[in-house]
Formats: sequence, C-alpha cells, structure tokens
Amino acid sequence: MKTYFLIMIVAVAFVTSASAQVPVSVEAKKAEMKKLEMLAGQWKGSGWIQQGQTRETFTGTETVQKKLDGLTLLVEGSFKNPEGKPAHQTLAILSCNDKMTGYNFATYLANGVTGIQDFKVVGDHFEWGFEIPNTGTVRYTIKADNDVWFEIGEFSRDGKSWFTNFEMKLDRVK
Repeated sequence: MKTYFLIMIVAVAFVTSASAQVPVSVEAKKAEMKKLEMLAGQWKGSGWIQQGQTRETFTGTETVQKKLDGLTLLVEGSFKNPEGKPAHQTLAILSCNDKMTGYNFATYLANGVTGIQDFKVVGDHFEWGFEIPNTGTVRYTIKADNDVWFEIGEFSRDGKSWFTNFEMKLDRVK
C-alpha cells in the first residue's frame, strides 16, 4: 500500500511538472512587441462612428507610448464630435500573450465597457475584435503605413456579411 501511494505521488508530481509552462523570457516578449512598434507616436485625424441609425463624425488624437521598457504599448484615444463633446474615448494596453501566439489588448471605454481581446498581426495589417453574446461579432482592422493610420470597424451577425460602423484616418504628428 505504501509503495502504491508513493508511486501515485511521483506520477502526479511528474505530470504536474511536465504540464507546467516554461516562462517566456522578457527579451522574447520585447522582441515580439517590436512588431507593433510602428504604432508608437502621436496621431491626429478624423473619422466617424455609427451606432444604430446615427452616424457621428469626430476629430482627435491617438497617443501610443512604449511602456515597461517595450513590454507594453499604452494607447489613449480622445475624439470629439463637431460640437466638442466626447464621441470616442479609449484607453488600452497592448502586450504579448504568454503563449507568444499574439497579443492581449486590454481595452477600457469611456462608457464603462472593458475587455481583453486578441490582437494579431495579419499580413500587412492588425486585427482585433470581440463577440457580443447573442448579437454578433465586432472586428477592427488597422493599417499603419509610414505616417498614416487607417482603421475600420465592422459588425457581423453571422460572421459572413460585414457592416462597416467605424472609420478613422490619422496622420502621425510625432
């Protein structure tokens, strides 16, 4: 009985240690974050957002700063409608996920909505999005070439037909 108990303890310890993840090095995460480095800077421009039947235009800035020695990007967007009222305000943190298969995009909106979405590099652009339970999927695509940031947001109920509900064009100012 003692031998059986000892074998079980050794087996559990072996399985537990074999399944434990090897921590990803800080340097590997920093290297992965360099793929997003082109987003860092001060951006200024305009766009529109549509919620329901109402489309609202806005102007403002997107500030992206490298933080924690390149381990994260802090993204802050502040956009106002033509009357000067907030139209689109965001705060987000981008970081490499622990599996090194993409990025975590922790988002915080002025309306109280928060979430952690997958953010990925897809060819020459970036994509991120989220599911709205029992409603559909939201998808954002960002193309940042040289000194221009172009982003669209789309919504789909079925994952096949997409409706554009957000568009923004920004120019790098620093």
